Amino acid sequence: MKVKEGQILARLDDTNVKTSLRLAEAQLKSAQAALAETRVRIHEAELNLRRIADLARNKISAQSELDHAEADEQALKAKLEQQQADVTVADRTVASWQQQLDDTIIRAPFAGMVTSKNAQPGEMISPISAGGGFTRTGICTIVDMSSLEVEIDVNESYINRVEARQPGEAVLDAYPDWKIPCKVIAVIPTADRQKSTVKVRVGFDKIDSRILPEMSVKVAFRDTSSTTNTETASAIVVPAKAVQQLNGQNIIWIIDHNHAERRTITLKNSTADEAIVAAGVSAGEKVIIDAPSTMAEGVAVKEVAKE
Repeated sequence: MKVKEGQILARLDDTNVKTSLRLAEAQLKSAQAALAETRVRIHEAELNLRRIADLARNKISAQSELDHAEADEQALKAKLEQQQADVTVADRTVASWQQQLDDTIIRAPFAGMVTSKNAQPGEMISPISAGGGFTRTGICTIVDMSSLEVEIDVNESYINRVEARQPGEAVLDAYPDWKIPCKVIAVIPTADRQKSTVKVRVGFDKIDSRILPEMSVKVAFRDTSSTTNTETASAIVVPAKAVQQLNGQNIIWIIDHNHAERRTITLKNSTADEAIVAAGVSAGEKVIIDAPSTMAEGVAVKEVAKE
């Protein structure tokens, strides 16, 4: 089934956590009540201290009684500080147990498709394997279908012919006649000593619903070392976003003396990111990327430098 980010997938047994949370909440209320009582006692001690101080000034009360009243007030204030700390500890204990209670609700970390259900009601869940067959290490497996990619092992002898963004074609064993355009995402900078291979990540130019996780696939890389140099020498490479369609023709907008100028171009080749222009634009001319549909000839253009 499809799930959204944050959707509840499962609930763990929270009986013990709820019991501990209720205990922590009761301890917090008790600490707050004791704190309120101590504040009342301090107010009483301050009134008593003022009375005895007045009597001591009039030589009616002994100095020992004044000292005892001062000690009582200071002891209650010290007790108040301790109880305030106890309230803080109790409050954080409640927050800790509340977080543990929230953790018993398992939510989808991202939107995707559930491909397998690993746990059944009543089974035990653990983040690590317990060494037995009665403990599961996961509840389900979610796949982000929009981020599918291919991981292949390339022989060390040929890895020097593979580079990032290099185009290629992928063929699924399930659809042998379907050639899927793709390109190299990255060459992992480490080798497998046992197999003498280097892992390469390949991404699809366009995701199709027929592409499923764990499918068998073969990838063929295009050797662009020879063709790229000849094409670049006789053509201009521009960002694919700069090319637009108008009346069935490919056009491009350039900046000529701070004004927009439309050019009809001839494309030699194009990918998702770049387009090779055979005619219509010259090297060194400034191209407008993502030109608005309302762009008109002669419109003043201000060039903004990227930071």
